[in-house]
Amino acid sequence: MAKLSVNINKIATLRNSRGGNVPDLLQVAADVQKFGAQGVTIHPRPDERHIRYQDARDLVPVVYTEYNIEGNPIRRFIDLVLETKPAQVTLVPDADDAITSNAGWDTIKHKGFLQEVIQEFQSNGIRTSIFVDPDLKMIEGAAETGTERIELYTEAFAHQYGLGNYDGIKPYTQAAILCEQLKLGVNAGHDLSLDNIKFFKENIPGLLEVSIGHALIAEALYLGLDNVVNMYLQKLK
Repeated sequence: MAKLSVNINKIATLRNSRGGNVPDLLQVAADVQKFGAQGVTIHPRPDERHIRYQDARDLVPVVYTEYNIEGNPIRRFIDLVLETKPAQVTLVPDADDAITSNAGWDTIKHKGFLQEVIQEFQSNGIRTSIFVDPDLKMIEGAAETGTERIELYTEAFAHQYGLGNYDGIKPYTQAAILCEQLKLGVNAGHDLSLDNIKFFKENIPGLLEVSIGHALIAEALYLGLDNVVNMYLQKLK
């Protein structure tokens, strides 16, 4: 079974839009774990428009499953990860002003930089994952950085699936097969939802973990958070 890590960025967005502490981010993190999620993901950005850096610190005693922190490894982010020591750090090459992540790493162009950052995290006992497109050359490049895992950027799959083009899964299946050969663990995330997650999981050999936030929180508005978490868990079996 692939693990479900719930990205709680959207909870922070809602909280920040009104001020105060409603909804309570820490309570939601505790609840999604109680409901069955095997991890909690956050993605702090430099402007702290949703997750704040202090949230990352405050979550440390709350997250007793897998704690995954995503972000662009600028120095401030690196220092935050080294301070909080999550189980996993996912490196994402998003610009400061990006609305959401929109591309994977060029692991060939940035090989030296990624190697340096990854070694620093690994020497502190933090597992690393690199956000990549389903491009076989980029997967091979990721393996050369020394990372333990990659996270497949799944927006293109989700878009094609929504159009009824199920062949959109093929590059992801091929990428996962290559990862098995290279002994890279496979995570995935971005625009995965209750509609497409079962099909995705069934076609990705060795899938270890999915990180889902926007769709899951939107679905929970109608179906309830406890119910939605368990619906994902059923589809990931």
